[in-house]
Formats: sequence, C-alpha cells, structure tokens
Amino acid sequence: MLGTMAAPLPVEAVANTVQARARAISPAGPGAVRFERLGKTYHSAAGAVRALDEIDLEIPMGRIYGIIGRSGAGKSSLLRTINRLEEPTSGRVIVDGQDIGRFDENALVQLRRRVGMIFQHFNLLSAKTVRENVALPLVVAGLPRRQIDQRVDEVLALVGLEGKHDVYPSRLSGGQKQRVGIARALVHKPEILLCDEATSALDPETTLSILRLLRDINRSLGLTIILITHEMSVIREVCENVLVLEQGRIAEEGPVWQVFGDPKHDATRALLRPLSRDLPEDLAARLAPRPVAGGETIIELHYTGAQGGDPDLARLAATLGTSLRLLHGTIDRIQGHAQGTLLVAARGISEQDLDTLKGHVGSARVVGYVASDV
Repeated sequence: MLGTMAAPLPVEAVANTVQARARAISPAGPGAVRFERLGKTYHSAAGAVRALDEIDLEIPMGRIYGIIGRSGAGKSSLLRTINRLEEPTSGRVIVDGQDIGRFDENALVQLRRRVGMIFQHFNLLSAKTVRENVALPLVVAGLPRRQIDQRVDEVLALVGLEGKHDVYPSRLSGGQKQRVGIARALVHKPEILLCDEATSALDPETTLSILRLLRDINRSLGLTIILITHEMSVIREVCENVLVLEQGRIAEEGPVWQVFGDPKHDATRALLRPLSRDLPEDLAARLAPRPVAGGETIIELHYTGAQGGDPDLARLAATLGTSLRLLHGTIDRIQGHAQGTLLVAARGISEQDLDTLKGHVGSARVVGYVASDV
C-alpha cells in the first residue's frame, strides 16, 4: 500500500534548502568571489593614493555581503574590481574560481553578464520606457525579440512593477526607479549582484522596501549580493556578513551580529555610533559620581549576542539577591542574537556583584549613582 506523500515544498523553501546545502559544502561555486592581496593605487598631480592595500577576503556563494566604511575607505574601488570596472594595481580577483585579470575582451563581456550592478542614482535612460530600459542589455546582446519580451516580463514581475512597462522614468518614484534598475541588473540572470550605495538616495521607508526586495531575490534566486554602503542600519537590516574598510585596509570582518555586538576597531565603533543612544538628559543631570545615601547604583549592561538567549532581568536579580529596575535601553535581534545596552537601577551593588553580572552579560559597568526616587 502506498504511503501518504508529503506536500511539495514551496519554490522559495526549495531554493533556501539548495542554497544552504551548497554553502555547507564549500564557499566556492557560482557567485563566489575571492580577493588575494588586492591593491589599487591611483595616480594624480598630487601624487599616488593607495585606495586598497593587501585585501585578502573570500565571499561565499549565495550570501548577502555588506562592505562598509567611511568616505574614501575604498568601498567603491573594491566593489568595481569584481566586474573589472576598476583594474587592480596588484593582487588577484577570483570569480567562480577564475582569475578575471586574465580575461580577454570576450571573456570580460561574459563576466559582466554574470555580474549585475545597480547604482545609487539609477542610471536610467529618460527617453526610454521601463520596458526599453530593462531590455537594453538583451538588445545589445542580440537576443530574439520574443525572448527579450518574455524575460523583461519575468523580471518586472519579480521586482513588483507589473503594469509599468510603458511608463517613462520621469513618471516613477525613486523606489520604482531603483526597482527598474534592479530588474535591468537581473535581466541576464546573473550569479552576482553588485549594489553601489543602492539605497542612499531613497527615503527610509523606500529604503526598507528595496532591502526587503533584495533579500527576497537572494532567497528565491540564490544569487550572491554584495553591497556597499555608509549606513550601518542597511547592513543590520539585510546582510549576513560585513567587511569594515578603513583607509583601504580591512579593519574587521565577520557575521553581522558579531561585528555589531562586539566591535573591535575604532572605525567600526565610529560607524555604529549613530545607532546607539546616549544617556537620557534627565537621568544624566541627576547622576552623582559617588554613592548617595539610601540611593541606587545605575549599571549599564551590554549584551554582545554571544551570551545566547534573551536578557533576563528577573534571573539577574535573583542571582544578585536584589531588585533591578529597567530605566532605559535598546535590545536588537540580529541573525537570532539579542544584543544591545540596558540601564538598570539596583541597591547595594558591590564590585563582587559586578563580577557576577559580567558572567551573565557581555559587560557591566557602573555609570553613576542616584537618589532612590529616580
């Protein structure tokens, strides 16, 4: 007798499973990128400028990978070596196991069809409709009209622009223009999608919708997405791994939750500062540097995400044998890891109690003392 057959998995679930298995086997494969001792020097009347210096890095296939740094850190230079819009001065760029520096003109054309790119300012042709803008790479490649029309319909549906085929860019919102740019980048069915500050010209709500679209594309198509940005909030929202560049060198690199939760480099901490919250003014005004008779100690608890689980103030209070009052703070969840900072008030806290707290959180420190009616 035949057993009951399991319901087929949705297409997205199948894509996620295949992608996860591929990652577990090897970081190499379609869409994998490796930089080997990569350097880039620009020459000008003012002298030589070292934009990239000894970059050694591997980006596994199928990841959403973020590259961040302050202005002039080398982000754009690094991104553009992947499709040879920038030629390295030294070192190698390996895409799908091939040294692209050795490619002749024909091989380079094929590479650029496998590596799509979207831009900060959309780069749409104002005199052409949405359909014509998206179709342009296929027209240049000489594909038959029927095949072009079919592919254009597919990618416009994928980015949520059904019904916009015959609209001109001037009639589109910024978010819609970027969706056209994404559709055009996807029209050749690339293995890699490069995003050059793709959301910096958009308002926050539109930025969020574009980032969600990129995440959906990554999950459904399994392609590698590499994006550069100067906004840590963009990295937090969509990326799995992040590289922090500083003056053309790697400052640090790793899973987003790890880099955000416990930054090691001054450049990373500076980039994260806009996401942090200062001590509230009303509380800061009442802080005393020494214990106040009958008052409370204000303690900053920092969670890096490495502790596992969620912040549990009841458990901490039970461990210390005193009550804890939450005054202020923010906890984010990044890739399943809870991290952030909490300010709590407690009575009768000793140095030994602080050591006990440090066994349960990333770090704990006294920021001051207040009267008990805070």
